[in-house]
Amino acid sequence: MTNNATIDLQKISADYARRAKPVARRVVVCAGTGCVANGSLKVMEALRRATEAAGLPTTLELREETAPKPDGLLHLSKSGCQGFCQMGPLVTVFPDNILYHRVRVGDVGEIVEKTLRRGKPVERLLYRHPESGSLCRGAAEIPFYNRQTRTVLKSCDFLDPEDLHEYIANGGYAAARRAYLEMTPAEVCRTILESGLRGRGGGGFPTGRKWELTRIQESAKKYVICNGDEGDPGAFMDRSLMEGNPHCVLEGMMIAARAVGADEGVVYVRLEYPLAVRRIRRAVADAERLGLFGDNVFGSGQAMRFTVMEGAGAFVCGEETALIASVEGKRGMPSPKPPFPAESGLWGKPTVINNVETLATVPRLLNGGGRNFAAAGTAGSPGTKTFALTGHVANTGLIEVPFGTTLREIVFNIGGGVTDDAGNRLPEGFKAVQIGGPSGGCLTESELDLPLDFDSLRAVGAMIGSGGLVVMNRKTCMVSVARFFMQFTQNESCGKCVPCREGTKQMLALLDDIMEGRADQTTLPLLEELANAVQHTSLCGLGKTAPSPVLSTLKYFREEYLAHVEQGYCPTGQCKALARPEIDPEKCIGCTACLRKCPVDAIVGERKQPHRILAETCIKCGACVAACKFNAITGV
Repeated sequence: MTNNATIDLQKISADYARRAKPVARRVVVCAGTGCVANGSLKVMEALRRATEAAGLPTTLELREETAPKPDGLLHLSKSGCQGFCQMGPLVTVFPDNILYHRVRVGDVGEIVEKTLRRGKPVERLLYRHPESGSLCRGAAEIPFYNRQTRTVLKSCDFLDPEDLHEYIANGGYAAARRAYLEMTPAEVCRTILESGLRGRGGGGFPTGRKWELTRIQESAKKYVICNGDEGDPGAFMDRSLMEGNPHCVLEGMMIAARAVGADEGVVYVRLEYPLAVRRIRRAVADAERLGLFGDNVFGSGQAMRFTVMEGAGAFVCGEETALIASVEGKRGMPSPKPPFPAESGLWGKPTVINNVETLATVPRLLNGGGRNFAAAGTAGSPGTKTFALTGHVANTGLIEVPFGTTLREIVFNIGGGVTDDAGNRLPEGFKAVQIGGPSGGCLTESELDLPLDFDSLRAVGAMIGSGGLVVMNRKTCMVSVARFFMQFTQNESCGKCVPCREGTKQMLALLDDIMEGRADQTTLPLLEELANAVQHTSLCGLGKTAPSPVLSTLKYFREEYLAHVEQGYCPTGQCKALARPEIDPEKCIGCTACLRKCPVDAIVGERKQPHRILAETCIKCGACVAACKFNAITGV
């Protein structure tokens, strides 16, 4: 291993710049999980073959070689998730700043011929503005990008996640070097505390305070843990950061270790994130090989080593005491607090646990200063926050905005508006957003202009959580939504405490009763009473927040619950047992086929006129649906 004291980041940066000097054009292919699943690596391989066949000097890595590289070099590289997942695979050409979307292998020849040879865009692969209809040449012209403030995610748009030298050339590990050589642990903690940085994992606890509590503990051994066990349905912020900029996460851990006096870090990555695991492990190996980690970090006399561990595949392991138990080889189950991990964590030693996004924020914060960091966001929630935007929205993907940005801005401007199940825009289709996953709550039309930050959301009974945003249109059944999240938390309950283990099971049964027509006048009061009991008596955060989707949907959409219970039907038609049978008058031509097949005479109407179903008579046998050739009948 290289002696840490000899690491010269400026020399490494200068060497990389020298190797990059012959590069005339760079083509970056998105290699986040979403684009990879859609074939982006096949596109990259096709680009490599096509450029070589066209005689264009091409390189995949800017390595040190004995032979000089020719001028006019084409650098073909991959990046992490560029965010615009709805439009992947994405290919960006620099310095032309051309962004192509939904690129397929069959498009590669035209890209090489038109863009890489003649410098002209392939217009059919450019994004078209949904309102003006104009073609957008690059990200700066696309509303999805130009209305964001991408700081933590910025490097993921172009940085090769598997190239340590490029990370260093873009300022990487400079903040860690400064922390180890120019700042005391107390000064590092004070800078983080003054910035107002709050944990991005859900609770929003002040990061600087957590570090300071760990720093003041008297112990010869301390640990830093990166919580990469992101488990909320629809959330993929931490995964994308680990895939797209793993060194930034490791650098944040180094700074945290310096602040608290730790010499060992554990990166705990969700088992279902194989690409993130592979890239984090490579990042650790590359940094060790270069000498960034070891017994004498930057010649400071301090040691720092990393271990990468795959998670146990349980949602509850995202809770910090359950995560510690998992790292120690035990079953992932939460423990009562106190003591807190800052006092007694991994192997009984003081431990700092932060989530991926929090740690990835730290290097930029330290480089720019606490005051500059606090300039974005709100007074109580400084900085930016990443969100995974999914559901009934035109532009799904990974976004980053300052705290205080409104839900309206995210859904209608960045997200492009609400859609139906087929992806068609619905100008008046917004119903709600589920924020914070199974631990969060619903925001409705009345909260569209609410600034999203820790405190404003807590005031309306919701929470930021890890940052999942699921948009729902008016055809969404809110009882079904509550049941989905309750099913998730019930499945993921570790079973240690009775309120969570049994309470979520009984809540799920009550929701099933509501959706299947078995509920009565006692069901809703019992559901609310049980939800409050689980919320106030569960051991850990999973159980305490499990009832949140139920309580928030009861608060804002009680009339839907009442329709299910008192009137025996689902207003959206999504609950099959309670759907009202209907015939679409626009599709029905009055052929009488359904009328003739109905065994209980529940269908009435004249020939060649739209028919209708008598809901009180219909037995939902399905004979009419089988007879109709025009798909005009629903709710049966």
